[in-house]
Amino acid sequence: MPVAGRGSVAEEAESLRNPLIVARCVRIMVGGKRKGARDARFPQLSLYEPARAKPMTDDTPALLRLTRPFRRVHIVPMVLPVLRGPFTVESYQRLAELGVFGVDERVELIEGQVVEMTPIGDRHASCVRRLHDWFARHAIELAIIDVQNTVVLGHRNAPQPDLALLKRRADAYPQHPRARDILLVIEVADTTLAYDRDVKGPLYARAGIPEFWLVNLPADRVDVHRQPRAERYADVRAVSRGETLSPLRLPNVTLGTDDILG
Repeated sequence: MPVAGRGSVAEEAESLRNPLIVARCVRIMVGGKRKGARDARFPQLSLYEPARAKPMTDDTPALLRLTRPFRRVHIVPMVLPVLRGPFTVESYQRLAELGVFGVDERVELIEGQVVEMTPIGDRHASCVRRLHDWFARHAIELAIIDVQNTVVLGHRNAPQPDLALLKRRADAYPQHPRARDILLVIEVADTTLAYDRDVKGPLYARAGIPEFWLVNLPADRVDVHRQPRAERYADVRAVSRGETLSPLRLPNVTLGTDDILG
């Protein structure tokens, strides 16, 4: 995490991925506040000033020795527990710009909380590829196909659905799409079925997204959700193998469940 004029702290944060030092770097980058001071944009981070590190000595266990002559620090495995919300979408995106989240970390903002997404398994990934390939061949002129990218749903929600069909725009959305831009949102669920159905589904309904497909891999079916209400979809039906389905906003596009499930 490059920080002009703060080389030693920033280098430790980058090499060790210590969330406490990352939090300190963020505070430096957003204004260099004194110890214990709160930045108005990130009040949570100011609570995590790292303790003064101890120098390395000959008694330091071999497993704790660093390859560079930095100070010994207590390495905490993940940054996420430090980021205690709630965050707004604006502050969440700012944290991403500052490099607080690692390149390989898959996170989304749900109800103001930074949520780590589970790793994508083989069957999940294969299903997403099939969906993208099918829509790219049959609906490319009707919608923009967005795969595992952020959509902004209000001030405290920025989920990353597996696939979203967006209204076509010549500028290809220079900013993340909003709920009004979404024709269809699709989540592929294997180990995340309860989370996608009970957490993200109501979120999509509350945002007014007209249609939500939940590809239920364990049950080998697609659950189609329509007619969004305050916290749920009023119309939910299961579509099994051998049947067909069409997006509500793209009625001339028809695909089979076998095209999705493989």
